[in-house]
Amino acid sequence: MFLQSVGTFQSNIITKNSKKMKKAFNQKTKAIVWHHFTRHGDAIFLSLKREIRISVLSVATLAVTCPDSSAAIMAMSMEHNNEEEQEMTAPDREDGLLLGEVEVAATRAPLPADKSVRLVQVINRQDIEASSAQSVNDLLKLAAGVDVRQRGGFGIQTDIGVNGGTEDQLTVLLNGINISNPHTGHLTVDLPVNVDDIERIEIIEGGASRIYGSQAFAGAINIVTRTESESSLGVHLQGGSYGTFGTNAFLAMKTNCFNHRISGGYARSDGGTSNDDFNKGNVYWNGKFQSEIFDATLQAGLSTMNYGANTFYGTGSDTQYEEDRRYLIAAQAEYKGRVHVPMQLYWNRSLDHYVWRRANPQAYQNFHQTNVYGANANAYTTWALGKTAIGIEFRRENILSTRLGKEIPEADRHKYKVPGHDTYYIYKDGRSNLSLYFEHDVLLEHLTISIGMLANHNTAVEGSMNVYPGIDLSWCPTCQWKLFASFNKSLRTPTYTDIYYNGPGLQGNLQLKPEKSTDWHLGTSYTGSFYQLQAKSFYRHGTDMIDWVKYGDDTFYTTANSDIDNIGAEVLTAFDFTNRWGENFFLQRLTLSYCYNYKYRVHKEHDANYVSRMTFLRHKFVASLNHRIFNQLTAQWDFTIKNREGDFENALTGEHQSYGIYATLDLKVQWTKPHYTLYLQANNLTNHPYYDYANVKQPGVWVMAGAKFRLGL
Repeated sequence: MFLQSVGTFQSNIITKNSKKMKKAFNQKTKAIVWHHFTRHGDAIFLSLKREIRISVLSVATLAVTCPDSSAAIMAMSMEHNNEEEQEMTAPDREDGLLLGEVEVAATRAPLPADKSVRLVQVINRQDIEASSAQSVNDLLKLAAGVDVRQRGGFGIQTDIGVNGGTEDQLTVLLNGINISNPHTGHLTVDLPVNVDDIERIEIIEGGASRIYGSQAFAGAINIVTRTESESSLGVHLQGGSYGTFGTNAFLAMKTNCFNHRISGGYARSDGGTSNDDFNKGNVYWNGKFQSEIFDATLQAGLSTMNYGANTFYGTGSDTQYEEDRRYLIAAQAEYKGRVHVPMQLYWNRSLDHYVWRRANPQAYQNFHQTNVYGANANAYTTWALGKTAIGIEFRRENILSTRLGKEIPEADRHKYKVPGHDTYYIYKDGRSNLSLYFEHDVLLEHLTISIGMLANHNTAVEGSMNVYPGIDLSWCPTCQWKLFASFNKSLRTPTYTDIYYNGPGLQGNLQLKPEKSTDWHLGTSYTGSFYQLQAKSFYRHGTDMIDWVKYGDDTFYTTANSDIDNIGAEVLTAFDFTNRWGENFFLQRLTLSYCYNYKYRVHKEHDANYVSRMTFLRHKFVASLNHRIFNQLTAQWDFTIKNREGDFENALTGEHQSYGIYATLDLKVQWTKPHYTLYLQANNLTNHPYYDYANVKQPGVWVMAGAKFRLGL
C-alpha cells in the first residue's frame, strides 16, 4: 500500500502516438478564463476540477511548474542520463495515468495541496486493486493508526477507531455525507457500496469537530466513490472457502455534463467460525452534473445484511443473530462564483433486528429504527488576507426501539409498527444538533495558518451554545519537507445505546455527559522522487470519556464518565520503486508503518473500585509489498502485527485470557489486462487463531479466487 499525504505533488506522464496527438490538437477547444491568480505551481490544474491528460511533458515544463517536485527531479535525472529527449510511457492500462492531485478536504475551505495544514492519509485506487481486501474495513486494516475490530470476515459488523478512539468517536462520510449512526457505532460502516465502487479513502486522524461536526471526536474517514471517465460496464465474480460466493456489477453512463454510475452486489458464506454465516446485498447510484458555474450530485443506496452473531454481545448464547438494513438519499450542490457555496441535504435510515437465541427469537429480541435528517451549507472565498469560510449545519437524530428511548404511551404505540413484523416499537427519542462553523486561513509563501471554531448546541445536552476552537499550522521549508502542528477541541454526544441499553450483563446510564477532548498533534512529512516519510505524535486529554465499567460485586457493566488521556506516535515510510527504475522493475511498492498508543485514567484512585472493558491497540505494525512475477502477473503481501491491551474471561476455560500479540499475513496474486483481471488470494495465510473481541474467535485461512471484466460502451 502506498499512502499519500496532502501536500504531495504527484505527476504521472503518458505519451500518445503521433496520430492521437494530431487529432487532439485539431479539436476545437473552449476558452478558459481565470479571474484571479495564485503563485501555486499546480493551481491551474487544481482549478479545472477535472482530469488532465497530456502527451509529452518536457523537463523544462516540470522544472518551471514545481522545480523540487518528485516528477521534476525524476524527469531531470532522466534528461541528464540521456543526451536525446526520452519519452516516458505509462504501464499497459486502458486509460493511462493522470496528471493531477487528489483533493482532500481537511479544512472547511479547500486549500491547494501545497498549502494543506494536516496530514491526511489516502488509500488510493491502486492500493485498493492490489490488496486482498473484501470490504472497506479490510482496507483500513492497512493503515497503522486505524484499529479495526471485526466479528468475522467480509466486513460483517466491524468497529473502527482512529488513534486510540472507539467506534463511537469517529465520523464516517460517504462522498462528504455524514452517515454516522446515533444508535451505535457498531453499525456505522454498514455501507451501500462495494470495494469496486471506491476511488479512495481519506483518513483524517485527530479531533476534527470544527471541520466535520461534533462526532468527529478522534478523527474522520471519508469514502469517495468512483466517477468513470467513459461509459462502461463491469462484472466481478468470486468464490472460495467456507461456501463463500459473491458477485457485483456496475454500469456507467457519461455525457458532456452528466455522469451516472449504478452498481449492485451480493455475497454469502457459511462463515469461518461457529454461527458466523452471512448473506448481504447492496445497490448504489451516484449521478453528477458539472458546469462552469454549478455542480450537483445525487446519490442513493440500500444495504442489507443477515448474519449469525456468534457470541458478539455476550457468552450466554452462542446462537445470536442479527439483521440490518440501511437506506441513504443525499443531494449536494455547489455554486462556483466569486464566493463558493457548497450545500447538502441528506436522509438515512437504519433498521436493526437482534435475536439472542436464533432458534427462539421470541425469548429475547430487539428492534431499532433510526432516522437521521441533515442540511449543511458552507460558503468560502479568497481575498487579500487569505481564505475565509462560514457554515451552518442542522442534524436531527430520531430513534424508535423496543429497548432504547423514552416509553411511548400505550395508546399511541399502534402508530409505530415494526416494518415486516407483527409487533410495535414501545420506546422513542430524538435530538436536534445545530452547528455553526467559522474558519480563516492565512496563506503565506511557506507558512499556512488555519484558525477556526465550532459553536454547537444539542437539545439533549444542558446549556446553550458550546464553543470548540482549533488551530492548524504547516510550514514548508522546501518543496519536499513539511512540518505540521495543531491544537483542537472536540466533543461527542453519547449514542442511544450508551444512554438507554439494558440487556444481559449491560446497563445504560441516563446521567451520561458528552465526551470532551483537547488534542495536540505534531508531525512532519518528506516526499522525494520515489520515497515518502510521515511521522507524527499526538496527545489527547479526554474529559468525561464514556466507558463500560463494573462496580464492586455487580454482575453487570454500566456506562460511566471518567477522565482518560491518550498519547501516541505514528511513522510511515513508503517506496514507489517504479518512479526510480520504471514499471518493469521487480519491486513495485513497499510501505512500512507503525503506530503506538497508550491510554490511561487520570484519576487512578478509581481503579480499585471497578473493572473496565476498555481495550485498545498498544502496538500495530503493517508491511505491504507489491512486486511483479512476470509479464502482467503481480503479487501483494500484507503483513500485520498487533498487540492489543486488555484481557477477557474465556468462556470455554473460565480463565482470564490476554488479547496479547498476534500476526496475520495476506497474499493476493493477480493477472491484469486492460479489460479483465484474474486473481487468487488468501487471508490469514498462517491460519493463526486470534481475537479482536472477547470470545469472538476470528476465522483461519480464507482462500478466494475471482475474475473482473470491464468493457467500454
